[in-house]
Amino acid sequence: MTAHRSPALTGTVRAPGDKSMSHRSMIFGAMAAGVTEVEGLLEGDDVLATARAAEAFGAKVERLGDGRWRITGAGGFRSPDSVIDCGNAGTGVRLLMGAAAGYPITADFDGDASLRKRPMKRVTGPLAQMGASFDWLAAEDRVPLRLTGGRLSGIDYVQTVASAQIKSAILLAGLNAGGVTTVTEPEKSRDHTERMLRAFGAEVGVEEDGEGWVITLKGGQPLTGTFVAVPGDPSSAAFPLAAGLVVPGSVVTVDGVMLNPLRTGLFDTWLEMGADLTITNRRMAGGEEVGDITARHSALKGVVVPEERAASMIDEYPILAATAAFAEGQTVMRGVGEMRVKESDRIALMVAGLRACGVEVEEEPEGFIVTGGPVRGGGTVHTAHDHRIAMSHLVLGLAADRPVTVDEPDMIATSFPGFVEMMRGLGAGLE
Repeated sequence: MTAHRSPALTGTVRAPGDKSMSHRSMIFGAMAAGVTEVEGLLEGDDVLATARAAEAFGAKVERLGDGRWRITGAGGFRSPDSVIDCGNAGTGVRLLMGAAAGYPITADFDGDASLRKRPMKRVTGPLAQMGASFDWLAAEDRVPLRLTGGRLSGIDYVQTVASAQIKSAILLAGLNAGGVTTVTEPEKSRDHTERMLRAFGAEVGVEEDGEGWVITLKGGQPLTGTFVAVPGDPSSAAFPLAAGLVVPGSVVTVDGVMLNPLRTGLFDTWLEMGADLTITNRRMAGGEEVGDITARHSALKGVVVPEERAASMIDEYPILAATAAFAEGQTVMRGVGEMRVKESDRIALMVAGLRACGVEVEEEPEGFIVTGGPVRGGGTVHTAHDHRIAMSHLVLGLAADRPVTVDEPDMIATSFPGFVEMMRGLGAGLE
């Protein structure tokens, strides 16, 4: 797919449902007793893989309409009849393993070629400490793997990296473990699991601890089905908003974006860069604050992004780098080594893609530095099946002097199925 330099983008769009909350609503609904109804669910490939897994573990899953789903849980998981294929979903596989570990069942987990490259010991390690057992069916630390759960004991776990996936897997296992499970985070990661567990009837303790916090959960707590309204995903809203910032003359509004402070690091960074970004109509939806965000074309300036902000925007660094390419001066992004074990090595791919488009980039082991200015474009970008790499470079191409092509646009559907149509509706030249 190729992005061409575009005239001013204008319009109001709605962000797709938040991916993190969509995965959790499916998994928690399958663990719970009774009916869970979800509206605003992201119907991307990743979440649909989690929906199929919920069915395989014994829940009844029905699609009622656009973004509206009903999950009828049996109050626990049963052993599935076939392999749990999580596709490209790192969140899906890691949270499902945590949930499944608490039940006396055996399940095989697998995924696509990209997921098979992603490390799993960061989750299987603590789950094994709780009493689950794992067999590597091909390569160590990777799916495919076999999990045998049940008879777990709670643990005190201190995280070395701020990871909501690890924390969530441990907490979900802790629901069906003996005793108390605590997770200590030196830096705060997104807290959707803690918020949603409360909505499903569990008691979760959260205490501030310096820059981080300590989360406490008693074992033996059942979940009860509930209603979940999924707000718009800030990670997806970032793409049309970024285009609004870099394409001259643009005014783009995205409605219903989640404003959880642990997810808005990108917006804070853009404001520091001088972005004309306004938030209106703040309100509550699904236990989260949401608002409507308008981005106007802005003369951006490079900044040093605080390293402690990484946990609140780890998925947004690719699109930040794309906007930094148009900023005056250097944008320094450090402390983001976690980007190297996402769907791809996102640091290496962003560096290569930006350089192919004539942007000056300096790569470091744990980060990278973008020097902005007029962007030549003209590159063909290798995305390694990574949806965020693809979308970030397509946005870059909308304001570059020459067209920018990405090699595998199909993967965008994993997180943002309507991306191309939405962007074209705003006036973007994508073909």
